Amino acid sequence: MRLTSFTDYGLRMLMRMASAPNVAFSTSELAEEFGLSRHHLTKIMQRLARGGIVETRRGGGGGAVLARDPTGIRLGEVVRLLEEGQALVECFGTGESSCTIEACCRLKSRLRSAERSFLADLDRSTLADIALASLDYSAA
Repeated sequence: MRLTSFTDYGLRMLMRMASAPNVAFSTSELAEEFGLSRHHLTKIMQRLARGGIVETRRGGGGGAVLARDPTGIRLGEVVRLLEEGQALVECFGTGESSCTIEACCRLKSRLRSAERSFLADLDRSTLADIALASLDYSAA
């Protein structure tokens, strides 16, 4: 299973934010820290805010903070939110499939089961479990 870069970067941002849950992070700071596009991270932050994972504040002292305690944010929830609209395989998508064997395919049900298992495993861990505790962010 492969996650999109959108989800990868979102998880990285959340891991960083969970290491200092009371600190407001600007998208610019996070983009510079991770060497990523500010524009791309802004889109990710907007999705996380829409999903109730982070809260954003404008103006001086603004930025993004976790909307909930990191112990209450399940990784499966984050991945479902960030992977929204990304089908594991073409036949899982909402559009018309070009697969010529879909009518007799026995792989689809196994892939669905694997996807459910993958997300269920992620649901057993929280953002607090993967916070960047080993790095020194005392300067933040």
